[in-house]
Amino acid sequence: RTAGSSAPSTGPVSRADSCSQPALSRPRRPVCPETTTAIGRRGEDAASRHLESHGLQLLERNYRCRGGEIDLVMLEGTTLVLVEVRLRTSGGFGGAAASVGPRKQRRFILAARHLVATRPAYRKLQARFDVVALDAGAQPGETRIDWIRDAFRIEG
Repeated sequence: RTAGSSAPSTGPVSRADSCSQPALSRPRRPVCPETTTAIGRRGEDAASRHLESHGLQLLERNYRCRGGEIDLVMLEGTTLVLVEVRLRTSGGFGGAAASVGPRKQRRFILAARHLVATRPAYRKLQARFDVVALDAGAQPGETRIDWIRDAFRIEG
């Protein structure tokens, strides 16, 4: 179309054609062929291997109930360790550990109560809530793993 023309556009207009100013939006991240689920699964695998290397035994993965989910259910001695795995592929929105806020904690605790109610063998064990935070390292392909024991508690 020409300046001042009211005729409708006849086809797609490229970004370069539609404005002479450079775009002020943030740069696009490269498209990753891996799904979010697959990335999360890899994070859970890394967290599980890390905890097992420190002597914990994996009991269950991805326990789900209507109110929430527990990524890893592990045993350390006589302590039931309920693990939330958080993965950040970039530091743009804060670290992985910072993403476990009060709402996520409430959903995690709800799932933990459901788990214990439906698994009689777990009732006699002391329980602990841990977070394994996986953050992108300084080098490409590098991951930093932070294991936060007893990350939060049930109040009351």
